[in-house]
Amino acid sequence: MTEIQTPAFDRHMLEALVCPQTHTVLEYHADTQELVSKAANLAFPIRNGIPVMLMDEARELE
Repeated sequence: MTEIQTPAFDRHMLEALVCPQTHTVLEYHADTQELVSKAANLAFPIRNGIPVMLMDEARELE
């Protein structure tokens, strides 16, 4: 049985990406596959190795 692997997130993208709301830096959280904006208190999902930087897709951090 072969295991399906999710494409890895390219950490070099972090240098070019910023929070769409605050325009501040993001942190990569490998365990949740999210980019976190501490300034906006939001987490943006990474799907199939691609960050989804849409406000409608972000989740609020607790």
